[in-house]
Amino acid sequence: MIRSLSRTALTLDIVGAALLFIVCTPFSVIFYHTSPNELTVPAVVASIAAGALMFGGVAIGRLSPALALMAAWAGAIVQMLAGFGPLPIDIAILLVLYATAAWGSRTVLWWGFASVIAGSFTATVYIVVVNGLVVNAASGWNAISTSTLLLVLSILALGFAWVCGLLWRVVLRARRTRTAQLQAESLAAEEQERVRIARDMHDIVAHSLAVVIAQADGARYAAAVKPEMATEALGTIAQTARGALSDVRLLLTQLRHRQGDGPQPTLADLETLFAQVRQAGIEPRITIDPTPPGEPPGAIQLAVYRILQEALTNSIRHGDGEVDVHLAWLPDRVEIHVRNTVGSGPSQPSGGHGLIGMRERAQLVGGSLQAEREGAQFVVRAALPIGEAA
Repeated sequence: MIRSLSRTALTLDIVGAALLFIVCTPFSVIFYHTSPNELTVPAVVASIAAGALMFGGVAIGRLSPALALMAAWAGAIVQMLAGFGPLPIDIAILLVLYATAAWGSRTVLWWGFASVIAGSFTATVYIVVVNGLVVNAASGWNAISTSTLLLVLSILALGFAWVCGLLWRVVLRARRTRTAQLQAESLAAEEQERVRIARDMHDIVAHSLAVVIAQADGARYAAAVKPEMATEALGTIAQTARGALSDVRLLLTQLRHRQGDGPQPTLADLETLFAQVRQAGIEPRITIDPTPPGEPPGAIQLAVYRILQEALTNSIRHGDGEVDVHLAWLPDRVEIHVRNTVGSGPSQPSGGHGLIGMRERAQLVGGSLQAEREGAQFVVRAALPIGEAA
């Protein structure tokens, strides 16, 4: 019977209903009286009582559509018992019917529809019989046609309010369905992300930790016999730990920067990337000096691939077909330079999503990236630490 409604919404409903009551009730009191002398106390009391009941229903229309419908019927009965025909306060009935269709339960919804039919017949019979419409008609056929027209108009008026509420009900249900769908999709995406992170943790970090443990055990036993083997094992431990630390940093940011499912691209996939660029009509001039010292950490390889991918994509979209790519694998870092000549069209934006993504990609592994226009060229510079991040 009572819906959950915020205090602000309830206050607005009560204030609105009170204003309508203040405006409509005086007009209803004098509606059937041509002079103040014709006003009687019972007529005034009946008009005020009927208006109070009807607009009281409007005030609680969203809070309790069922009680609002009862109040509207009670006000209509008081109005008919007082002998009044249609009054300005009857606009409250339309608002209550709208509320029953828009916010009522399924039962209240159909009670509102039944009220449309019953109210139309009741109003027609009341106006025809009690108010003497049949007596005033010139013939029986005129009385029938007039009554039929009055019934149709009543059904249209009351039904229009109910249908409008029903349409708003459909809109609200569509909004709730869409919200529930988005929440379900979000939960499913989060679950897939947790599963992927767990898989990456097992495949990358667990493997690195296993290597560290094995090398540490071997170094402990070898220290007493061959100190040089212990030194070599410690170097392997340090290199593996740095790679694992880089991967852990990347994994901890996966909830915000998703890398997608399946194996991640490495340096071995760069040639495929360059081939795709050539197929787009651009021949990149590639320089790698010096070459990678061993196998860089997987996070660094992924960052290099993604940065080059976005930079080359920008050169395809905004360049004129010339692009220079330079990779320098230094002992402690890898430097990336991508330079392309900007075409005659609009210059490359400095704050697009792709450039922001490249900067964040570099920051994820502890590096930095700059992308700016220099004369007729657009230059991307990145420095990614291979060892400990600066």
